[in-house]
Amino acid sequence: MSDTLPRSVASLAAGLARGEYSSVELTRHYLDRIAALDGALNSFITVCAEQALAEAAAADAARAAGHAGPLTGIPYANKDIFCTRGVRTSCASRMLDNFIAPYDATAVEKLRAAGLVMLGKTNMDEFAMGSSNESSYYGPVANPWDLARVPGGSSGGSAAAVAAGLAPLATGTDTGGSIRQPAAFCGISGLKPTYGRVSRYGMIAFASSLDQGGPMGYSAEDLALMLNALAGFDLRDSTSIERADEDFTRLLDAPVAGLRIGLPREYFDDQLDAGIRACVEAAVKTLQARGATVQEISLPHMSLAIPAYYVIAPAECSSNLSRYDGARFGYRCADPKDLTDLYCRSRGEGFGAEVKRRILIGTYALSSGYYDAYYRKAQQVRRLLRDDFMQAFDEVDVIIGPTTPTVAYQTGAHSKDPVTMYLGDIYTTAANLAGLPSLSIPAGFVDGLPVGMQMTAAHFDEARMLGLAHQYQRDSDWHLRAPAAFT
Repeated sequence: MSDTLPRSVASLAAGLARGEYSSVELTRHYLDRIAALDGALNSFITVCAEQALAEAAAADAARAAGHAGPLTGIPYANKDIFCTRGVRTSCASRMLDNFIAPYDATAVEKLRAAGLVMLGKTNMDEFAMGSSNESSYYGPVANPWDLARVPGGSSGGSAAAVAAGLAPLATGTDTGGSIRQPAAFCGISGLKPTYGRVSRYGMIAFASSLDQGGPMGYSAEDLALMLNALAGFDLRDSTSIERADEDFTRLLDAPVAGLRIGLPREYFDDQLDAGIRACVEAAVKTLQARGATVQEISLPHMSLAIPAYYVIAPAECSSNLSRYDGARFGYRCADPKDLTDLYCRSRGEGFGAEVKRRILIGTYALSSGYYDAYYRKAQQVRRLLRDDFMQAFDEVDVIIGPTTPTVAYQTGAHSKDPVTMYLGDIYTTAANLAGLPSLSIPAGFVDGLPVGMQMTAAHFDEARMLGLAHQYQRDSDWHLRAPAAFT
């Protein structure tokens, strides 16, 4: 097969259907690229070469028998937060370095049922806590566009792998922007679905009311195809939403004319880099030329999103991570003197600095005497933010703005200043607090680094939002550009 393959998943699937290459050949192509190129990126924690080739052979057999689906035989990378039966699931933490999951997450089950081939497990911020992919126990991930810069986080390994052509698709999770921010930094497309759209069963929890799994790929069309495989009700997840199945590709060809786009004035403030502002404004003009109407809107409580998020998320993390105590599974300290020593040293040695920081913040916010002052207030702010969005969607169909206030920054630039790093999530956290679907797509470059444009829609309106993103990508080629060192 040719060394040059199309970037789009639809094109790869068409090549498989025409017999231009087999899934085994396609899988070997990506495994060879991982072996040759990932040393510079560190985007994978575990590569499952033998398993991937076996899954690819099964996909080829299914295709020969006439049982192929739209994504049968397509390789993908799986964020190492999704449990995978018989494969290490580490959450990029020393705490779970030796954990072999005994079952598959629902998302993994669904992708396997759709015939996709798992290449391996990608690097991430430890327990999904971070915005730069520097907190991993296995070392930081590099950005394919500039190896001295961060890829974003926490799904930075998935974003870097897709951007570098080590996988055409990847899973990610988004708690406060952890799919969209690395997608923006790495110049790919990423979608956080409506909360409850994709099952969280088997997805190791950080903040249960905020976490949501979703797809990462080159284009909005890729996201729609992968979401078709991922979405669906799951009895094993109490937060899963029971809705009729739908085809998320159905509105990809819908006209832009008549769609109402809202531009929140709070997104275009002094914190936004001027170059990013210019890229997003140019993209909006492209959509306007296709017939969309544009109006300024306001999300008046937007400035409270970061403070609310960084109370709620650590509080839930404090509760979820209490299970890692050295007694049942995961890391255990050597020669504990007693049970208290076992707990204290196992957690102290097993967790990294960022995880410990958030556990302490969350425990404080939930402690007696402070619960009402912090956690309850943050939940009240959360409702105000949701109401702001609901009012906005009475006037517009899709909200557009920048994904991040800056392009990817230098590795180590904010590692000793967590507050500055947290402010990088200023435009993304609100969608998680409100449970809304939101995506990031490439919209240009500033100083040779990718810029992401964010779209947010009303609950369960992914198809319309994906259609608008797809139409923009028909008029632009930002999503087709690849980092020179990895072409």
